[in-house]
Amino acid sequence: MVSLAPKAALRASPFAAANKETPVACVSSSQRTSSAQSQGRRRRANVGRSTTLRAMACGPRKVACQRTVVRPPAKADERRGVRARSLSSSGSSTESLFDLYLKVSNIFANLFPVWTVLAAAAGLANPGLFSWLSTSYFTVGLGILMFSMGITLTLEDFKRVLSKPGPVTINFICCYVLMPLLGLALGKAFAMSPPIVAGLVLVGSINGGQASNLCTYIARGDVALSVVMTTSTTLGTIFMTPLIAKLLLGTIVPVDAVGVAISAMQVVLLPIVLGVCLNSAAPKFCRKVEPLCPTIGVTSTVLLVGASVAGCAQAIKNSGWALQIVVMLLHLVGGAAGYWLCRVCKFGETVCRTTAIETAMKSSAFGVLLATLHFGDYLVRVPSAVSVVWMAIMGSSMAVVWQFIPVKDGE
Repeated sequence: MVSLAPKAALRASPFAAANKETPVACVSSSQRTSSAQSQGRRRRANVGRSTTLRAMACGPRKVACQRTVVRPPAKADERRGVRARSLSSSGSSTESLFDLYLKVSNIFANLFPVWTVLAAAAGLANPGLFSWLSTSYFTVGLGILMFSMGITLTLEDFKRVLSKPGPVTINFICCYVLMPLLGLALGKAFAMSPPIVAGLVLVGSINGGQASNLCTYIARGDVALSVVMTTSTTLGTIFMTPLIAKLLLGTIVPVDAVGVAISAMQVVLLPIVLGVCLNSAAPKFCRKVEPLCPTIGVTSTVLLVGASVAGCAQAIKNSGWALQIVVMLLHLVGGAAGYWLCRVCKFGETVCRTTAIETAMKSSAFGVLLATLHFGDYLVRVPSAVSVVWMAIMGSSMAVVWQFIPVKDGE
């Protein structure tokens, strides 16, 4: 009995209670510390699995802890989304600028006859505006025109010429037989001076103009056939123009036939071959550059027109209306003959229109260059300078009229 009293007193003593609770409190604190450290290690080891442990340790701050884990990926995704939208917007803005350029380029190309007439008028009124365009610039400008046409062609286009030779042959005959003889006949009929007659024959014996492709498109013709016709006559001018000049003009004015052939190869053949080779080697690049060709071609042609007229401004004014009528008839009669020859041969309306435009439109700027380089008399270049203007007017007029006349199905 005596030995039990101290134990009872001890249980009842507050000091005993304090001594009993103190170890419990210490254990609880150490457990919490150990648990927190363990949770920290788990969080660092595996962020995904520690989300639940963090929520348990935080208690009421569960939502805040979860947001702390989820927020950084959300911000990263948002940054990636903003970057993607930025790249997309920049790409779309580039495409919109390119589309705008295409629209402006089409309008600029469709107004080609207007720019031609304005350039011719400016050359007549103030020849000094184009005094900086020398003969070397003519060669470069025509070379650029031919190169821009070359990168739009492939070997398949030349194969198509061989597969359908009928319309191309008629156009070739019109270009190098009909037109030179017509120029000679008109010059004789209107009693023109020998140098002017030589210039008319030269206009008739040069290749088709590059602007004919645009006029064919407006007139609802066959654009692909127009390109092939232009190419065939352009290549043919290397040997046909010197031959015709020697046969028809050799007894009228001195002709450097070899020089004409060399110039034709430099200005015509070499740029086209380079363009076709580039198109074969890098077709994707050529497709990207191709939309620039109409703008470059029209700009070069307009400058050449202005310079051609400015170089012969006084001679054109002195020639009077007689030369204007002769040159106009040369293009008008030639175009009509090309149309009806195809009609007689039972070709469709699109082929007839294409042949008419190709026959009527000549590369008159090339005629100015040849007359300047290889004919001794200054007046030989005057018909080519006048032809620059009338060729554009006649070709664009046929295109505008035919634009409003629909083509029947199958033609």
